[in-house]
Amino acid sequence: MTKIQPKKGDKIVAWFSCGAASAVAAKRTIEKYGDICEVLVVNNFIKEEDEDNQRFLKDVEKWLGVKIHTAVNSKYKSCSCEEVWDDRQYMSGVEGAPCTLELKKKARYEWELKNRPDWTVMGFTKEEKDRFINFKTNERPASLHVLSRISKKKCFEIVTKAGIELPLMYRLNYPNANCPGCVKATSPTYWNHVRKMHPEVFKKRAEQSRAIGARLVRVKGVRIFLDELHPDAKGRSMKNMNVECGIFCNAK
Repeated sequence: MTKIQPKKGDKIVAWFSCGAASAVAAKRTIEKYGDICEVLVVNNFIKEEDEDNQRFLKDVEKWLGVKIHTAVNSKYKSCSCEEVWDDRQYMSGVEGAPCTLELKKKARYEWELKNRPDWTVMGFTKEEKDRFINFKTNERPASLHVLSRISKKKCFEIVTKAGIELPLMYRLNYPNANCPGCVKATSPTYWNHVRKMHPEVFKKRAEQSRAIGARLVRVKGVRIFLDELHPDAKGRSMKNMNVECGIFCNAK
């Protein structure tokens, strides 16, 4: 079977999440297809992300040599997770998190309807082949796995070698560059890390989740409120957590 690849004049969108992998994916896409295709790099701005993510975005923008555009859900122009949670009266649970649905997926769909890209690139590394196949099968068949031979660790090395400091979230030992206090996380290890590194965020999440009735943390198999979490409680290692703000997060 002939392998289908972008042709001259096609439009490719590379989605940049302020993480190392998506930065390298955008770079590789421009290097490989930039001479024959229009490559657009697009970010979903999220108000609750650490402010250093925007510093990283600007540094990556210079590295890529192109403007990084922004996709916004017109219903939530503030791009605030907290607004979405208040509006939906739902934060996270078995049905996912509405912030991902509204601020990432729906924002992406809205952008795609206006710009009509021919191809999609996400920051799936070589360890995430199954996630790429899932995305290609269920979301966007015309997708390119530009990091099929590049690991997440290698992405860190490439970005650092380019003279770009990694986002503060990585340097604070979070598993990714998502918002601090990601409501998809349930581990007491994670939430006590938030309590230590971002105490003001922990307080906000505790207050809002209590008001909405969302038990965000699980201790010994039981869901409890954040304000009930003992400061010394531990769960699985942060390195083994998958709380990435990804495209397959379903929502109520």
